[in-house]
Amino acid sequence: MNRLFILLLVGLLWLPMPSRAQDAEALGALVGVLKDVDDPAFQLDILKGIADALKGQRNVKPPKGWAEVAPKLAKSSKAEVRQLAQQLSLTFGSKDALAALRKVLQDAKAKPADRRKALASLIDARDKQLPGVLQGLLNDPALRRDALRGLGAVEDAKTAPAILKIYAKLDTAGRRDALTTLASRVSYAKALMGAVAAGSVKANTLPADTVRQLRALGQKEINAQLDKVWGVSRSTPEAKLAEIAKYKKLLSTRISVPDNLSNGRALYQRTCAQCHKLYGEGGEIGPDITGSNRNNLDYLLQNIIDPNADIPNDYRTTIVRLKDKRVLVGVIRQSEGQSVTLATVTGSVTVAKSDVEAIEPQNFSMMPEGLVLAFNERELRDLVAYLRGTRQVPLPKE
Repeated sequence: MNRLFILLLVGLLWLPMPSRAQDAEALGALVGVLKDVDDPAFQLDILKGIADALKGQRNVKPPKGWAEVAPKLAKSSKAEVRQLAQQLSLTFGSKDALAALRKVLQDAKAKPADRRKALASLIDARDKQLPGVLQGLLNDPALRRDALRGLGAVEDAKTAPAILKIYAKLDTAGRRDALTTLASRVSYAKALMGAVAAGSVKANTLPADTVRQLRALGQKEINAQLDKVWGVSRSTPEAKLAEIAKYKKLLSTRISVPDNLSNGRALYQRTCAQCHKLYGEGGEIGPDITGSNRNNLDYLLQNIIDPNADIPNDYRTTIVRLKDKRVLVGVIRQSEGQSVTLATVTGSVTVAKSDVEAIEPQNFSMMPEGLVLAFNERELRDLVAYLRGTRQVPLPKE
């Protein structure tokens, strides 16, 4: 059987419903090929095609012959074949695969990469034992960030307290992961805002994307708290022009204290780098601003104060509401087939369309209005000076 025909069979799996009556037949045919083929490279091609087509789906009915083929693939000389076969067994609802992955994950002597892959597979499978396992991994430096991101996948009453307990000990990247998870569900968000009110999480350290995600939850109580600690942006065109003029006058006025570009870089990393790339560092949800007209103060202020004035289609925000009440905010990267892939500040998230309650395209960017209200005058001067610079500068010494 030639590879072109194999590709055509895999292509059938991508057809949208209700045109997928051939799914079971196509999967069965591919499994039949796997049964007869011994070339690991060929097996890997087929497994990758099946895995990509079924990405984000769970509890898919096992195709005919899989029970016989899986043990054969588990003994492959190629590690990728073994891992993909196990991943697909998980997609097909195998309890044995779940148990095997938990064993790898909890084996402190296993390679970190293998443990990380096992964790990712268990998260995708929504393992019922997942919350307790992930909460335990918050004390494991090797997998802490993976655990922080994964805890958003399943709601559990102990999750928010467990994250907030270690929050002060986390580095910048870890805090970003923690905030993204805490802002993904109403119950977690209420715990986060409680920590902000208590002062254990400083309001001025909440990144712009976290504020955007918190507001997407649509909770009056949370929005009212954000208004108090983050500020309220005036939304009329006249008010924005007046605000731009006010800050232009402020930033154009010379003061005796020189701008601290290193502090500006630290503020940029905290607030902007999750979405924007500058000097080759940062996220890709928003435009790369390295080559933009950053030296122009008018340009900078217009984009900071009125970020929704001109948004390229590739960077428009989408809110994805899941049936389990989780809320994801990001930019749609793929929506073909039976899954949706969303680029978020902490990485790509793929979910099955069957798990989605609503997809809500927005007429605004990931960058919220009112960003300048999170800074005092000294911080704003340092941030703008850094953004207007022409070279990278070192971060402040700790």
